[in-house]
Amino acid sequence: MNKKDSRIYLDYAASTPVDEQVVLAMKPYWSENFGNPGSIHKEGVRAKAAIDISRKSIAATLCAKEDEIIFTGNGTEANNLAIYGVANYLVHQKRDLSKMHFITSQIEHPSVLNLFQDLEARGAHVTYIEVTPEGSVRPTDVMDVLKEDTVLVSIMFANNEIGTINQIANIAKLIKAFRKQNTNAAYPYFHTDASQALIFSPINVEKLGVDLLTIDAQKIYGPKGIGALYKKRNTNIVQVIIGGNQEFGLRSGTESVPLIVGFAKALEIVEKDREREVERLKGLRDHFLNLLESLKSKIEINGDLENRASNNVNISIPGIESEYAVVLLDNMGIACGSRSSCVSNDSKESYVVEALGKSKEIALSSLRFTFGKDTSKEDIDYTFSCIKKIIANFDKSK
Repeated sequence: MNKKDSRIYLDYAASTPVDEQVVLAMKPYWSENFGNPGSIHKEGVRAKAAIDISRKSIAATLCAKEDEIIFTGNGTEANNLAIYGVANYLVHQKRDLSKMHFITSQIEHPSVLNLFQDLEARGAHVTYIEVTPEGSVRPTDVMDVLKEDTVLVSIMFANNEIGTINQIANIAKLIKAFRKQNTNAAYPYFHTDASQALIFSPINVEKLGVDLLTIDAQKIYGPKGIGALYKKRNTNIVQVIIGGNQEFGLRSGTESVPLIVGFAKALEIVEKDREREVERLKGLRDHFLNLLESLKSKIEINGDLENRASNNVNISIPGIESEYAVVLLDNMGIACGSRSSCVSNDSKESYVVEALGKSKEIALSSLRFTFGKDTSKEDIDYTFSCIKKIIANFDKSK
């Protein structure tokens, strides 16, 4: 098979192409229904109605209330609003940041880890929970470090690099029980970044038991530049972008009507197609893992083999740095990832893979393959053949 003149995209965890139906849904709101939703004339009212309909649709999908959905510029901003929003609210209530305790895991997305590191630098106390060798957070480990001054726990739903899925509902139950032990205290709040989960898992915020939840349109075949934060009623946060008090006073700035409409349409399509698509992707993932089994002396699989996202395979090829391997595969017509797309280039190794207890060599050579709507079995077979070729050439050069 010759893939020289075509491309295989296996980096859907980084970003997805916008679905054609989403493009059509957004089209009227670029130049036709272009009004500012804050205006009271007909054009503005029409734009505001489009946002309201979209918010209602997304809320219904998440089993949330409409006023619990806050639109943001992306998933990173939603994480900022959740984490800084909680901390800043308490500071505004005259709480000392140095007397606040936060809990997260060692393998969170940079848009979560970097926020906690900043809070820590400003005096807050942060516990970074270790993960299992498979990359999951033990709920009991969260329980063990909860304290009376813990104000927020943030644990991601599914890891963006290795695809491991966390027991969010179980963690939420333990946090709720802890609150009751402390005379029904409101804190700690529980936040989860579900940006990578929405594509393969239905999300019911009531059943999950979270107070704050992040989602991102570009991970579900929606447009870039739009995300959302679910904020349970009576969960106190303050805005981190100051201005005109849009989005219930929690996210200032004129709302992007076409992007919001596109987000709602993308989520609608994902909900309709999810069950069938997840099974198809699982088949591709397992086929890839079976092929890779023949290379087990040359590669290492990172993450849980079973409890992982249906579209994720992460491997390390010891001795071949991931960035070099990505370039080699790119030249063979394959787009894949290494670390998170949001990680600074200053660090070459994957901190996520290192947190699994693996060597720096393994962390330096990790590759992430994530599949999507356009991925075929033929694509997987060709990718495997290219990996074999890279390894064979490397062995010859030693």
